Amino acid sequence: MSLRFAVLGLLEDGPASGYALTARFEKSLQRYAWTARQSHLYPELGRLAEDGLIEVVEQGARGRRTYAITDAGRAELRAWLLSTPKPRAVRDEQALRLCLISALEPAEARDIVRSHLAEAEAISAELRALADAADADSNHPRGPLRFGRLAMELGIYQSEAQRQWAMWALNRLDDAASDER
Repeated sequence: MSLRFAVLGLLEDGPASGYALTARFEKSLQRYAWTARQSHLYPELGRLAEDGLIEVVEQGARGRRTYAITDAGRAELRAWLLSTPKPRAVRDEQALRLCLISALEPAEARDIVRSHLAEAEAISAELRALADAADADSNHPRGPLRFGRLAMELGIYQSEAQRQWAMWALNRLDDAASDER
């Protein structure tokens, strides 16, 4: 169900084709908030159009369609955003691996944590670059806090927390290794 609202939110940022929406998904949502394949996106566009929440505003070559959110779509998006979220089911394979890391030898555990640290640093750098670019684009009609900018900052804070956790975990693993000697 959230794919519906992700698409409406992406279109709230401006009209787009299915191809452009797929690119927006990959750039702004997929890694940090919601995953959807192109094969899921196009049928959802059809359902949203059928429900009157989006409309085709332009048709191009080879059946290319550009979609825009309607007033009804904005109202539905707004109602969903203001509603109480359902409890979320967590399925994070990386977190599960970290929960079970004590099954490894200390050197192996340190390698896993170092990998986690490197990933957190890379994500933080990537998001900071995206945030800097978003902040530099002052001509956007939505202004500096347009779609995704606040969520991007959440991602930066989360990756920083992951980095701090990895540093803490490495220190704990090092302390445990020195206690064993």
